[in-house]
Amino acid sequence: MRIGVVGVGRIGTMHATNLTTLDEVDEVLLLDPLPGRAERVSAALPGTRCVADLDTMLTLGDGVLIATPTSTHPALLRAAVAAGVPALCEKPIAAGLDEMLALVAEVEASGVEVLVGFQRRFDPAVAELHRRVRSGDVGDVYLVRALGNDARPPDPAYLPRSGGIFRDLLIHDLDAVPWLVGQPVDEVYASGSVLVDEAFAAADDVDNAVVVLRFAGGAHAVLAGGRHDPVGYDHRIEVLGSRDCLAVGLDPRTPLTSLEPDGPRSGPDAYPGFPERFHRAYLTEVAVFARVVAGAAENPSPVRDSLVSLALAEACERSRRSGEPVRVGVPAPRRAGTGVAG
Repeated sequence: MRIGVVGVGRIGTMHATNLTTLDEVDEVLLLDPLPGRAERVSAALPGTRCVADLDTMLTLGDGVLIATPTSTHPALLRAAVAAGVPALCEKPIAAGLDEMLALVAEVEASGVEVLVGFQRRFDPAVAELHRRVRSGDVGDVYLVRALGNDARPPDPAYLPRSGGIFRDLLIHDLDAVPWLVGQPVDEVYASGSVLVDEAFAAADDVDNAVVVLRFAGGAHAVLAGGRHDPVGYDHRIEVLGSRDCLAVGLDPRTPLTSLEPDGPRSGPDAYPGFPERFHRAYLTEVAVFARVVAGAAENPSPVRDSLVSLALAEACERSRRSGEPVRVGVPAPRRAGTGVAG
């Protein structure tokens, strides 16, 4: 099959590289709005070639991966759906909830498969955690804790268009944690501070934040995220239940040092960023997408699920600004297989 990649910046180039490793992908088609960028990437990446425009890509391609700025996602998705071409789109598929609601309705009415690129759903360890929670191995969920810290702050020029810490950094946990728990979120409380760089305050944002989610069944989740960890990139999730307590994200590259005699030590090979930490997830993501395109796998990250994380992110922002909890009544993501196994 042929898979197109629209947008070959850092993450698009990573996706294109991963696609070339798949036996079932015969060719990767590249397109980028910046003159010459797709040509430079293709010259360095065997198994790829450039196309002149989106229409050509959708005519030749069996699927398309969208890795362009968020503002371009709705138009590109609509074009793919109109052409009947399955798509994998980086999150979010739209910048605002109203626009996303309309787009979700269009996608679902079309019957064309669209996967949203929440890569944590494709991480083998997170997928196994999902399986164990949903199968009852953990028992009744009491508490979920999630931590996500960047090793280095983003470029200040990026901040005004990032959407803020809840839509940019913590939205991954606002997707993954409700997906794990499988219950509607009733209430959100969020708080944030500027501790790293005043550039965040200038962008009307914060660089450290904490979120508390209360689920319909009474369980809570505590999410924390920050823009600077001097030791390395860190992402972990812990689930405490009535039968077991499980964690993902703890391995020899986790930037964490225990002061216990036999505890783990942070080493020189700590994760420098999310592409390294979630390398397996990104590889699995494109492999699952190829199987969805071929009709051999269920969509593990459908567009309707992505409404949950954006609604929660917007509620978090309202709570941070008001200092009060926000009632949300956000439904749980649909029950579905992870699409990861195999």
